[in-house]
Amino acid sequence: MPYSTSTSTYLGEGPRVGLRPVRPADGPEFTARVRESRELHRPWLFPPDTLEAYEPYAAALAEGRLRAGFLVCELAGGAIAGFINVNNIVRGAFQCGALGYGAFAHAAGRGLLGEGLDLLLAHAFADTGLGLHRLEANVQPGNAASIALVRGRGFRLEGFSPDFLHVAGAWRDHERWAITAPTPS
Repeated sequence: MPYSTSTSTYLGEGPRVGLRPVRPADGPEFTARVRESRELHRPWLFPPDTLEAYEPYAAALAEGRLRAGFLVCELAGGAIAGFINVNNIVRGAFQCGALGYGAFAHAAGRGLLGEGLDLLLAHAFADTGLGLHRLEANVQPGNAASIALVRGRGFRLEGFSPDFLHVAGAWRDHERWAITAPTPS
């Protein structure tokens, strides 16, 4: 299946990836990548794997007030390597969001999602981006790859939340990892 080689403007670029918002037109490639990545994602993630499920997902992310969705795309060719969502955005005195993310199978283990997360952090904390002060990542304790990803980006372990999220038919324990915006010098 041919995938898009979009020339859309990225919100940020690293050496190998660019970060851009989720678009409705990404549905065919996104859902194909999800289906290719089932073994990698289970039992941690269940992103939309059909166009019928993708359309409301993309629409909610595009609205941007309470959630924002981004794609990590390989600069060489534009293929979608992964996704990062900022969910449950709370404004006011909190200025916080909760991360959800995943690499796709063809990109897993290559450091592309980490590079994309670095770009997301810069965008999320910038006044010209999301303008947030804090990001949280709630990770199931057995998900070593996800823990390594956030730890490697400077997230700190803040606590343990028993029965925190309903995933794959059961309430699952999660570790709460967080990072705050750098203090201006």
